[in-house]
Amino acid sequence: MAPDEEYQLTPAGRRERIGQIVRLVKKYRVWDNLTPVRLRRLLEELGPMFVKMGQILANRSEILPQRFCDELRRLRSDVEPVPYEVVLRCLEEEYGLRLGEMFDAIDPNPLGSASLAQVHRARLVTGEDVAVKVQRPGAQQVMAQDIDIIRSVVRIVSKFVNTDQFVDLHGVVEELWTSFREETNFLAEAKNLNDFYEFHKSVHGVTCPKSYLDLCTEHVVVMDYVDGISIADPERLVAEGYDLEKIGAAIVEDYSTQVLDDGFFHADPHAGNIILKDGIVYFIDLGMVGRMSSHDRGIVKDMIFAVAEGDVPKLKDSLMRFAVTRGDSAELDHSAFLSDLDFIVADFAGLDLKDLDIGEFLTSLLNLARKNDVELPSVVTMFARGMVTLEGLLTEYMPNVNMIQIIQTHIKNEKSTYARMREMSRDFAASSYRAAKGSLEAAEYLGLASRMLTRGQLKVNTQIMSSDKALRQLGGIIDRMSMAIVIAGLFIGSSVVYYARIEPVVFGIPVIGFMGYVSALVLALMLGRNIWLNSHGGKH
Repeated sequence: MAPDEEYQLTPAGRRERIGQIVRLVKKYRVWDNLTPVRLRRLLEELGPMFVKMGQILANRSEILPQRFCDELRRLRSDVEPVPYEVVLRCLEEEYGLRLGEMFDAIDPNPLGSASLAQVHRARLVTGEDVAVKVQRPGAQQVMAQDIDIIRSVVRIVSKFVNTDQFVDLHGVVEELWTSFREETNFLAEAKNLNDFYEFHKSVHGVTCPKSYLDLCTEHVVVMDYVDGISIADPERLVAEGYDLEKIGAAIVEDYSTQVLDDGFFHADPHAGNIILKDGIVYFIDLGMVGRMSSHDRGIVKDMIFAVAEGDVPKLKDSLMRFAVTRGDSAELDHSAFLSDLDFIVADFAGLDLKDLDIGEFLTSLLNLARKNDVELPSVVTMFARGMVTLEGLLTEYMPNVNMIQIIQTHIKNEKSTYARMREMSRDFAASSYRAAKGSLEAAEYLGLASRMLTRGQLKVNTQIMSSDKALRQLGGIIDRMSMAIVIAGLFIGSSVVYYARIEPVVFGIPVIGFMGYVSALVLALMLGRNIWLNSHGGKH
């Protein structure tokens, strides 16, 4: 279903939303010495989508000054809360008369208020202590409207400016849309919580709240309540006797397991999404998760070691195993691609893995791929963003934790050979099944084609797949051949008229023949000029 139909987006609604944005921009005078506080308040008033953008920018000190990043971090959980009466009304709309049958009590004071949702502590009628995450009313509609406006702006800008060399705006918008669909569907988050919980059943010291799936809806998540301490409060953690370095090491080790072993990882591991209780690390807010196949995980490891070893061809091969070109694959300039990779390796090669900044490395690779029109799977972008976010968390709260050294050790001591072989066998079996199924379907179609051929019912539709340049060259050749045939025809026809001595004549040549000779001469000169320009690289 198209976004316009699914979220009932209309031209009138778009105009009204654009008007709101313009009025808020004027209100906060973004052109007049914008301060960090004014920027934060502007993003809060603009709505969930802009708050989400602010949260992303909070970790990008290379884009914004540090004082802006520090202020934007408040957007993680310090957003203006929704009134309790509105929260109750939202719950009543979701559950109807069942609300009183499900909840014995709901705390009117929110545990946290973010751009998209608000969390309240509650007690079920069966006695369980739970946290209820309620989506802000209208947030889904506003976010869909904002993305629709951004998509329209990008479509217009792309007609006049080629931005793909430094940022794939279309790709960014589509990734934003995909992320929006995942984050605003709370049923998906409830399932993610349970999947994460199952993956960590045998893990000591790391888990997540478990959701009550039968009580969850598209706009409400009900999960176990965890009265923990946020990683964003290091002073309190130290006062409670926690060792920040050990906590950081445990988080990185588990994140390595999530990405490199399980292939199911938290895609937004910022400080507000990690809490501690009784020595156990809890990952919360699993609205955004990444899923990576064992094949992709192997490529990630190869890329990390290729850079550490300074092996440019191996890095290029690993990257191309991930990638598909956005245009024609034949258009990829492999020489230029290798040359660009040389610059990246020059910055990172020779470093010990423990000194490698993996977030910066992955960001550099993503920018390089975009520059060369090579498109990487969205999970790679998600993984890179998660690593950058985790690095920012460690840098701010646990600077003594060496993330890369932990990942290096993890790779060396990863799952047993038996476990890896079992996983590879499972993937191979799935691939073999798909291949066998495809072969059987191909055989079936081949038999059908043979029967149609014997009955004279087979029609063949052929399409030449090539670059536009090659097709233009082929068209030019055909045009010149056609022109040469026309010129020859004019010359031969004029000669016949000449020998027939048809009246009237001019310069001793019949007028019709004279006109034919002149036309043939003019066309021949034009054809010769066209061929000369084409052979010397000119336009034609």
